Amino acid sequence: MRDRILHQLQQLEKTEGITILHAVESGSRAWGFPSPDSDYDVRFIYIRSCEAYLRLEKRRDVLELPIDEELDISGWDLDKALRLLHGSNPTLFEWCQSPIAYKTTPLFQSFLPTIHAYFADKSGLWHYLSTAEGNYREYLKGERVRVKKYFYVIRPLLACRWILENHTPPPMRFTDLADTQLEPALRPVVRELLRIKMAAPEVEEMPRIDALNTFIEDNLPRLRARIEALPRENPPDWAPLNALFLSAVYSAGKPTIKARS
Repeated sequence: MRDRILHQLQQLEKTEGITILHAVESGSRAWGFPSPDSDYDVRFIYIRSCEAYLRLEKRRDVLELPIDEELDISGWDLDKALRLLHGSNPTLFEWCQSPIAYKTTPLFQSFLPTIHAYFADKSGLWHYLSTAEGNYREYLKGERVRVKKYFYVIRPLLACRWILENHTPPPMRFTDLADTQLEPALRPVVRELLRIKMAAPEVEEMPRIDALNTFIEDNLPRLRARIEALPRENPPDWAPLNALFLSAVYSAGKPTIKARS
């Protein structure tokens, strides 16, 4: 599968005229709890030639391949990624530390100090809290629930705890979060749930686990209150991102557009 993914990325570079700077796994496989039938969620950041950024016509800043049963591949243009970074978009921080990397480049690695400097606690906290609240509200209040949805609530909830304690992006691996942020009494319950999740199909259902639901219901409002009490964050400076983008685009090649009479 890795060879297939790399081939697809190489074909994208040829057909779209791009350079992929960084490509990783971003879903349950990177989080450490894939089901036997989980697909591959491949995400990447790419850059075009300098000439492409100087054109007047608008262009898409997202590339996607048709989704099949095994592969879901999509990526962001560098300019989109950096605009989202200015708002401390948590997705980009996850891509930067995914434990499954399909490709990276020295240029992208040189960006990492700047990227990490733009992490903002409150923005990350709101993202993960909203994810946990939405998944809990939609999927975990019935008598029977989908196994995987527990992890789509517990992981972001623990990510909030991590941010409040460490003031850094949370680790991708679920076990790294659970080992440090989950109450010891619940760890055996979650380990067993993890075993079931990784042995069962994506649609597997089970009876609701009251101990986990109680834990979630107790923590969600507490986290919301703590986040709301945090001071407003000042907007970050655009200058380092502009400088990074310009240097990256210039390195992609000087413009070759010729004026026409």
